[in-house]
Amino acid sequence: MIRLLTTAAAGALLAGAAQADFTLHILHTNDIHSRVESINKYDSTCNADSEAEGKCFGGVARIKTAVDMKRAELGDNVVVLDAGDPFQGSLFYTTYKGAAEAEFMQAIRYDAMAVGNHEFDDGPEGLAGFIDAVSFPVVSGNLDVSQSNVLKDKVLNHVVLDVAGEKVGIISALAVDTVETSSPGPSVIFHDEIESLKADVAALEAEGVSKIIALTHVGLPKDLDIAAAVPGIDVVVGGHSHSKMEGDAYPTMVGDTAVVQAYAYSKYLGHLAVTFDDAGVVASAEGAPMLLDASVAPDAAMLARVSEMGAPIEELKARVVAETTGAIDGDRAVCRTQECPMGNLVADAMLDRVKDQGVQIAIQNGGGLRASIDAGEVTMGEVLTVLPFQNTLATFQLKGSDVVAALENGVSQIEEVKGRFPQVSGLKYSFDVSKPAGDRVSDVMVMDGGSFSAIDMEKVYGVVSNNYMRGGGDGYDVFETNGMNAYDYGPGLEVVVADFLAAKGPYEPYIDGRISVK
Repeated sequence: MIRLLTTAAAGALLAGAAQADFTLHILHTNDIHSRVESINKYDSTCNADSEAEGKCFGGVARIKTAVDMKRAELGDNVVVLDAGDPFQGSLFYTTYKGAAEAEFMQAIRYDAMAVGNHEFDDGPEGLAGFIDAVSFPVVSGNLDVSQSNVLKDKVLNHVVLDVAGEKVGIISALAVDTVETSSPGPSVIFHDEIESLKADVAALEAEGVSKIIALTHVGLPKDLDIAAAVPGIDVVVGGHSHSKMEGDAYPTMVGDTAVVQAYAYSKYLGHLAVTFDDAGVVASAEGAPMLLDASVAPDAAMLARVSEMGAPIEELKARVVAETTGAIDGDRAVCRTQECPMGNLVADAMLDRVKDQGVQIAIQNGGGLRASIDAGEVTMGEVLTVLPFQNTLATFQLKGSDVVAALENGVSQIEEVKGRFPQVSGLKYSFDVSKPAGDRVSDVMVMDGGSFSAIDMEKVYGVVSNNYMRGGGDGYDVFETNGMNAYDYGPGLEVVVADFLAAKGPYEPYIDGRISVK
């Protein structure tokens, strides 16, 4: 049984504890993104036929089975952690706004969770409701929520857990660009991740805590920086970048600090065994992510509850809206770094919807594309899994120079596989990642009169995007500040894409070289 310790209780435990080697088993998930139901190989919702054929992965009922099995096998030296982003990504989130995720994580009995950026997708109120519904601590040390009337005193800087009589400190940090990637609002103040973690390590060490886990939502590159820059951290359990760490990469050691992550979408349960010597120093760290495939039977009671909660949305999910001749690749690693078939589909659908309004250019952020679609019949549920954010079309006018500035923003953080990468239609461009950010884009061409011509920096073009980007999301400040005659046109992006697919049926996925890498 794991207890949350107060500072006084932690001190008492230290005084009475016998010093000896101690092995801590860390079970961890990250970026579940509302994959309450099982998923297919494309990370979108699996269907009953595929489940019967043993082709599905994950889902909360499999997580429950795996965690229960590990707890029974390993005894009391187990802590179960989530590195953020259980929110956003399926119709369960769209329908229940975090209540489903809270119920299932509570039933799995997580011991602590980091705040992810998508926990702010419905503002601070959405996160506050989730925290009120769970008994485990939700942690993020670089957030100042003291000015928030809904989050004050709810998000903790750090916690100390009693794990089999040993004190284990949990600290956390959330990516500071959450102000661009979600909607935390002005009352949530972000501080530097590394400096905040240093302060929380110092606070824990002052309490006599020598075993410290950083449960972060900043992405693997930043996690490696944190491991190198913050003395006192024994393990970094991360999320945000959806990194699949297998074989020798799990864990990745930075000095004496073990860094792990467990992909995303409920497909894996990470399991790291860390042995501390009697001084609280890591003596060894080893493990592997556990693939939650058909060999892991879903927990029956939880599966029944998933089915019960899914009933009201099953009819919508099952409705066939189109057909595709091949798989439409929406893989995160592709759509955030280069032209991808899903990006072409969505951008083409956006432009097609407003072409009679004088709009020539469509720009869609790659991070808004959350799954692939397999070949054959396409259901509305699949479309909504790809586009879960309830974004609407937004149109505006923009000078050619500002279009180029927007593209520069889009490729400015490609090394970090950021979601701002621009998928486009009615437009061609090249970029050179070897050049400094802000000077990477070239050869920008706009479709005009049936053929492409070089963009005119002074000409005003009609642009369509989504309302999130139009409001400056993902660093597209130029849309908000310089966009003229802006209009949130209204149709949901998922409806626009479903209608476009239906009109094209059967749809043939493709890429055509509209984005080239130099």
